[in-house]
Amino acid sequence: MPNSLNEAQLEILRLFGHEQSEEDLQELKSLLITYLADKVVREADKAFDKQHEPQAIFEKWKKEHFRKQA
Repeated sequence: MPNSLNEAQLEILRLFGHEQSEEDLQELKSLLITYLADKVVREADKAFDKQHEPQAIFEKWKKEHFRKQA
């Protein structure tokens, strides 16, 4: 059974119904990454608030760079 696209995926495809420059695609990718990263931070903030974890540890984690360098 083939996987079907969800509404978010379909909307993105509709947005890209016309040709995009490489620069535009990179900018859109950056915006999406920023949005998703912010969302993760917000969710982590909620989890820490519920767990009553020390805020100092979370602030340290937010500043760390977890991506491996090539």
